[in-house]
Amino acid sequence: DSDSEVTQKKKKSKGKKGKKEERAPSPPIEFDNLEEYVLQPAQQGVTVRCKVTRDKRGMDRGLYPTYYLHLDNEKKVFLLSGRKRKKSTTSNYLISIDPTDLSRGGENFIGKLRSNLMGTKFTVFDNALHPDRALPDMSNARQELAAIIYETNVLGMKGPRRMIVIIPGMTKDGERVPIRPRSENDGLLIRHQNRNMENVIELRNKTPVWNEETASHVLNFNGRVTQASIKNFQIVHNKDQDYIVMQFGRVADDAFTLDFRYPLCAVQAFSIALSSFDGKIACE
Repeated sequence: DSDSEVTQKKKKSKGKKGKKEERAPSPPIEFDNLEEYVLQPAQQGVTVRCKVTRDKRGMDRGLYPTYYLHLDNEKKVFLLSGRKRKKSTTSNYLISIDPTDLSRGGENFIGKLRSNLMGTKFTVFDNALHPDRALPDMSNARQELAAIIYETNVLGMKGPRRMIVIIPGMTKDGERVPIRPRSENDGLLIRHQNRNMENVIELRNKTPVWNEETASHVLNFNGRVTQASIKNFQIVHNKDQDYIVMQFGRVADDAFTLDFRYPLCAVQAFSIALSSFDGKIACE
């Protein structure tokens, strides 16, 4: 039986036709301003289907690959690129709206992902100013867009990882509540730690189900993921395990699908994916 499943999968990934019938048609995603679009929460009721590719070519790309996020549609529209900064004590990724310009000072810099020393907690910032350099009213200070916590597995290294994703809450109009901490002590991670959850949403990865037949942990990705990998994950809200806020999974050695929905925006989703690539947390 497992053979037929595998061959089915192969068929699906080959023919574009098969794919089309299987997926509900989603409205074409169009935007005029890339910078605005990547920070805007996904439209309610729409799943934004994307592809993440990892480019290891070039001199130091093995250690510092570049990651790209494109819409997974006919046009393969480019959305974001990300790359780990060198000479940084903690893992620090720059996120850019230009596939070639990944510099901190460039005007294409749109955000960054920074880890703690252990590589178990990450914070995502937009491109505004560090609170120390911002105006007293903090109006031009950077916002925290997300925080990601990887809990080490209680049973040592084996088994699926637990992830917690903390994002700013949403207003009644479906806008993100700006969270501009004055210091580390007021950021998403500390708020979550202190259970100060006003205007904060907590998401978690869906626990994979153990499958006796394949002797592995499995999640249902509805044909969007074809390679088993410990790095595949789905993010849900505790109250509704069936509403997949984001799913990420491998389809080839350096290609992954990333689908996200409201309330996430592209920068948040891409950052969550980048955090999952980090060496220190790949407890395989």
